[in-house]
Amino acid sequence: MTAVFSATLALLSLAGLCSLLRVVRGPSVLDRILALDVLLILLVSGIAVEAAQRGEPANIALLLVVSLLAFVGSVTAARFAGRRVP
Repeated sequence: MTAVFSATLALLSLAGLCSLLRVVRGPSVLDRILALDVLLILLVSGIAVEAAQRGEPANIALLLVVSLLAFVGSVTAARFAGRRVP
């Protein structure tokens, strides 16, 4: 089971690096905002995998806070995109 957790964390890390690359090289502001949102989702997923690996539910509050931040970021990006379209 440890190999599954390690592989999952490795793939999440690779996806996080790809997302960071999009944040740096994004052609527009909306691409960068979306990449940051994806990065937050990957962070939540990584914390959830780590909590499952350790078997401790102590990280649930952290998951909730980061998820709410990601949601607020998505709503803000949607409002920003809605105002730019004529």
